[in-house]
Amino acid sequence: MENKAQEYTDLAVTYLTAYGMNVIGAILILIIGWILAGWAKKSITRVLGKSARVDVTLTSFLSSAVRYIILIFTIIAVLGKFGVQTASLVTILGAASLAIGLALQGTLSNVAAGVMLLIFRPFKLGDFINAAGQSGTVKNLGLFVTELATGDNVQITMPNSQIWGAAIQNFSAHATRRVDLVIGIGYDDNIDDAIREIGKVIEADKRSFKTPEPAIFVGELANSSVNIVVRVWTERSDYWPLKAALTKGIKEKLDEKGINIPYPQQDVHVVSMVK
Repeated sequence: MENKAQEYTDLAVTYLTAYGMNVIGAILILIIGWILAGWAKKSITRVLGKSARVDVTLTSFLSSAVRYIILIFTIIAVLGKFGVQTASLVTILGAASLAIGLALQGTLSNVAAGVMLLIFRPFKLGDFINAAGQSGTVKNLGLFVTELATGDNVQITMPNSQIWGAAIQNFSAHATRRVDLVIGIGYDDNIDDAIREIGKVIEADKRSFKTPEPAIFVGELANSSVNIVVRVWTERSDYWPLKAALTKGIKEKLDEKGINIPYPQQDVHVVSMVK
């Protein structure tokens, strides 16, 4: 019995001697990796948080991704201390990642597009945009989808890849906008009188800018009218109210001065063939 006890004791001492340092090393690696992952997440959050161009969603995504990457490598290093073939494990993880990536190709493209939108910021929350054939106010910008609200408050949810792959019109990007109108008058009316009266309407509205100066000129000799182009600059928030007011005011002013705004018309000539 004493010999067997001694044998078990010697065996335990051998195992502790052989694997004790590995266990201690694995614990130290795990602790250091855990601390490093937390420090990296906080550091990235702090650095990206100082940039006005980086969205909070992107900051959270990148910091969490870096933390998990560090933890994965930490676990692989710990398994290596116990003799696990990490090279094979990395190969398996790589193959699994490839298979998952192929299966989620569309989803990952939306994530990539979401990251690009969050970095380059072609628009922000509250902007009115036109993208991929859809117009609306941006209500939410996430990693997968972007939510818009139309003018009549209908929600539109669009995959980020569609938005990033299309031309984006941002109507809220600049503080000023230009109101463009086309006013048709009759061929028998005086063009200079029409331009002068249109100018009076524009000048009377305080929402129209004096600089840049409004532009009023003949743009086209159309089939049934002489088209006068009107271009007026204003504040972005006054664009639609000013456009509506000028359209109504110009029509009323031209009617008052007897300047005709013709209906679309065609002259038909009937030729009689005499035999």
